[in-house]
Order: sequence, then C-alpha cells, then structure tokens
Amino acid sequence: MAMFSESRKINAGVKTALLEAHSEMGSTEILEKEASGSLSNSTSSNTEAAKRLAKRLYQLDRFKRSDVAKHLGKNNEFSKLVAEEYLKFFDFTGMTLDQSLRYFFKAFSLVGETQERERILVHFSNRYFYCNPDTIASQDGVHCLTCAMMLLNTDLHGHNIGKKMTCQEFIANLQGVDEGGDFSKDLLKALYNSIKNEKLEWAVDDEEKKKSLSEGADEKANGTHPKSISRIGSTTNPFLDIPHDPNAAVYKSGFLARKIHADMDGKKTPRGKRGWKTFYAVLKGTVLYLQKDEYKPEKALSEEDLKNAVSVHHALASQATDYEKKPNVLKLKTADWRVLLFQAQSPEEMQGWINKINCVAAVFSAPPFPAAIGSQKKFSRPLLPATTTKLSQEEQLKSHESKLRQITTELAEHRSYPPDKKVKAKEVDEYKLKDHYLEFEKTRYEMYVRLLKEGGLELLSGGRGGPAGLKKSHSSPSLNPDTSPVTAKVKRNVSERKDHRPETPSIKQKVT
Repeated sequence: MAMFSESRKINAGVKTALLEAHSEMGSTEILEKEASGSLSNSTSSNTEAAKRLAKRLYQLDRFKRSDVAKHLGKNNEFSKLVAEEYLKFFDFTGMTLDQSLRYFFKAFSLVGETQERERILVHFSNRYFYCNPDTIASQDGVHCLTCAMMLLNTDLHGHNIGKKMTCQEFIANLQGVDEGGDFSKDLLKALYNSIKNEKLEWAVDDEEKKKSLSEGADEKANGTHPKSISRIGSTTNPFLDIPHDPNAAVYKSGFLARKIHADMDGKKTPRGKRGWKTFYAVLKGTVLYLQKDEYKPEKALSEEDLKNAVSVHHALASQATDYEKKPNVLKLKTADWRVLLFQAQSPEEMQGWINKINCVAAVFSAPPFPAAIGSQKKFSRPLLPATTTKLSQEEQLKSHESKLRQITTELAEHRSYPPDKKVKAKEVDEYKLKDHYLEFEKTRYEMYVRLLKEGGLELLSGGRGGPAGLKKSHSSPSLNPDTSPVTAKVKRNVSERKDHRPETPSIKQKVT
C-alpha cells in the first residue's frame, strides 16, 4: 500500500490518531510524550508510532474491544498504517477464509460507520491473501468472498422475510467475479455450510454485554425503546445499515403527506396502516427524512424521525397516475420494493421532488450485486448496496448504461420464451414476476442515464429546492471516496429480500 506521499498530511493524521487514542485514557503526560515523538517528517517515526498504537490495541492496553475499530477504519494514512500493523498480529497461514474471519472477530468489536467497517474488512482481506497467496487468485477475490460471507450470515441468521438463500443461489451469485472467472464450487460450498452451521459473531465488551441485557430488560418492562439511534436500521452487518450523516447535503425540503402502499418486497400494507400522515420532508444525502417539525440544522433527529426515514438509493420516483383520490401525488418505489405515496402542495412541487429523488439515486447508487436470474422457475432480484458508489460521475454513467443494455437484452430474451400454456401456475407467476422486475429496472436505468447525461451532480448542486436557509454542508455523499478494491457487487442490502410477489402488470394492486 502506497503511503506517506505528503508528510505534512500524514503527520496531521498521526497527531489526530494519538490525540483520540490518549484522550480516552485521560493521560495528558503520555499524550504529549508520544505525540511529540511521532510528529517527525520521517517515515520511520510514523511507522514506530503506528506499531506502538497497534500493539496496545491488540493487547487491549487501556483500550476496550469496542475502541479498536475506530482506530483501524479511519480514512487517513496513519490509520491505514495502524491497521496494517494490527493485522500483523494475526497469522492466518493454512487457515480457511471463514476460520480466519472468525479468529479475527474474536479480538475486537466491528462497530462504527459503514465505510469504516468496510475499510477494516479490506485490511483483513489483504492480510489473509498475504498469508495464503495460493488459495485465492487475488486480494480483490478474498475481499469479495469476505463480503459475501458477511451478507450470507445476515441472510441465513437475520430476521428477514421470506426464504433463506440456498447454496446454489450463493454459488450462482458469485459467478464471474473472481478476476472474470468463477471461484471453486467446493470452496463456495464449504463457506456456505460454515456460515449456515455457525453464525458469524464478533467480540463484545463484558460491560457492554451486561449493559445491553440490562437496558433490554428495562425497555421491555417499561415498553420503551432506546433513546438514541445513530443509524437507520439495526443490523450488525456493515453493508446493511443506512448511515445517518448529520453533515450530508440538503437537496430539497418541504411539507409532504405520506401514505404507505406496500411494505418490503411489494407486500400489500395492512389496511389499518395505510392512512395519510403529514411530515416535513428533508432529502438529505441519500436519505429522505420525514419529520413532525420543520427542519432545523442544529436540532438532532429523534428516534421517530429516523424510524420514518427512507433511503432513496436505487429508488425510482414517478407521478402516481393510477391514484385519483388526491392531486399532486408521486409514487416512490425503494430498493427493497416498498411503495410509498407522497402528496405535494402543487404540481411543480411534486415534479421537483421526483427530479431531486431520482437525481440523488442516479448519482450516488452503487452498482448492484448480480443475482441468479437465469432460471425462469426460480427468479430472485439482485440485492442492492446502501453504500455510496465509489465511481466518478463519468464511470457512474458508463455503469448505468452498461446495466441498461444488459437489462434491455435480458427483457427481450425473456419475452422471446413465454411459458407454455400447460405449465403450472407457479411457473407462470415466476415468469410474470421476472418480466415486471426487468421492465421496472429498464425504466429506472433509463431515468438514471438521462439524468446523468443532463448533468447529474450539477443538477443537484444548482438549486436545492428548499428554503433559503438550507445550505449544502461540506460532507455530502462523495463520488470519490477512499480507494479500495472494487467490490460494490457484493455490498448489497440483504434486508432487500425478494420472495413476496409485488404487483405485476396482470395482477396489479389497485391503490386505495
């Protein structure tokens, strides 16, 4: 890994990391001594500082297990060096990938922001490949399988709706992603069975475990919920949670009335939960926040605000032409195929929301993980990552165009072989489901391509669509995050299951 291109930048990283590390210990004397000894311009001094910190993190010398991840996953050169030194304490030679990951997770708690946890898994993958260079073709291949295991773990052991992923589906989902070839089927079967038989878990501090059990008992007894939520979602998989970034850019805001029409996977929302409710909506980063009170930048979001929030990654907004009870209604179909209706205050406002939501989705949605959709009998949608794309805007356009060509071709081929009249009704339903999915995806990518060709990011930055007081913050979703192996194919939202039957052209649910 190339490092230390700018000594001033690196030294700032060293200083920051040391300040954070020692401020938690409350030892000003040690802080000053170690910081002053590490802020030299030489590479060796930075390396020594990283080695000292890595050793203390590994030995939990005045650090808790939950402290480790924050020092390994930051996006600066010193943190990367600390992570490299930390991983040197682990010898994975001769171990299988799943055994190594379990061994690694026994040392610390994989907590923190999504991108921080992703970076840690990149460091793990690099170390495993170093220890076992002949097992898997490349570091990217190791990282791809690592992410796939994390996602499979949640799929098999999480509280997901619908059937669990089979071994055949797991293998099919990973076709062609090993340097253009396929991983060994025996390897994939072994990894699948390992995760199926034993859930992946990481270490938790004893006091945190006791605290969690105590708080859970109190909340259950009192009928309450935790007072603060820092993420939208409550999973332990680093690719599933949608990060709540308080500093993200605000692209549009205003009052909207919301009606939930379909839950995850297109399952019809129960009638008692379909009523209209009015919110102050804020499209901030890749999340549409729905708040009871008007937006105030300095005010923290409540638990209810985060609960109502909707991620617009891989979403598509359009005018709800089939809903006639109210005017100015738009329909939002999310990545997990929920369907929400929103009523704006005017036709212009409705169109403004449609444009902004689709533009955010087009600019920031990461490429999907390929799904096994070759069989007409067993169709499953690909699972979509909630993380921000790592592509530049030009690369993002090429990615969308490539996906559009693929979907268009697949739709034409699909319709060339309609089911025989003698086949079972279930097979006909599978055919219709796949047809509906491909048609929707074609429409979605056509919209994304058009918006990126019209300017994409420039369309977002020119005119926020909100009141004058709303300004772009400095840390909006980035088109060029830190460099890491191209693995967006496997960083997908496993909660986006695909086993319920959403509305299809022939059995379309009437919006009520």
